[in-house]
Amino acid sequence: MALEHAILVSLLEQPGSGYELARRFDRSIGRFWTATHQQIYRVLRRMETDGWIAVEEVAQDGRPDKKVYSAAAPGRAALASWLREPVEPETVRHELAVKIRAAAFDDQAALTSLISEVERHRESHAALLARYLTGERRDFPDLTSPSAQQELQHVVLRGGIEYERMTLAWLDDVLATLHRIAN
Repeated sequence: MALEHAILVSLLEQPGSGYELARRFDRSIGRFWTATHQQIYRVLRRMETDGWIAVEEVAQDGRPDKKVYSAAAPGRAALASWLREPVEPETVRHELAVKIRAAAFDDQAALTSLISEVERHRESHAALLARYLTGERRDFPDLTSPSAQQELQHVVLRGGIEYERMTLAWLDDVLATLHRIAN
């Protein structure tokens, strides 16, 4: 997937400025496709040149005009074409998992350090799960008759929630194993 596709999805959900788009990446889609603010702005300029997005200049009081981006017909066509392409199964690169396996070949001090590192990861994933659950309560309080967009956004969020729950269960297992080995 190219960053262009992730940007198009975000702009189809809601047009916005480059700043607003970068914040959306920080809050939501960035958990699935990361990009720096500089990358987003660079790709927006290229997409504008290629006609994939439309730009509207919006005047602001006491500040420079801002550009509000939205998906244009050529961008929608590119996204539709991309949607029909097969997706290769993803491989996982997980540095922490390699470190856990490597701990068998080091000393007790490495185990203690690794336990701290796994605990740090666990705290991070627990915080992310809490954010996802808060967002789910906020954004999907009543799904008695959701739109297709809401259903698809919610199913992706539910995937993130389940991924974080699975990761926390695995990290708990890792910690129990490391503590047993360390003692």
